[in-house]
Amino acid sequence: SCCFALQKPKSELVRTSLRLLTSSAYRLQSECRKALPMESSPSTDIQLVTQQVIQCAYDIAKAAKQLVTITTKENNN
Repeated sequence: SCCFALQKPKSELVRTSLRLLTSSAYRLQSECRKALPMESSPSTDIQLVTQQVIQCAYDIAKAAKQLVTITTKENNN
């Protein structure tokens, strides 16, 4: 998949990374809100929420890394 990604125009890669970053940040906010005592319901599965928070944080880190990689390559060319 990395070879395919390198064939895309850089602007498209940036847009894709920014979309992932934005959607993951919204999801992270939503999942964290579910875990708050005042927002959570008795049926809230905290273990599932925790897994979702970890996944969102991973996606944010992944998108940020993609942006750094793209920017670094642009600056080196």
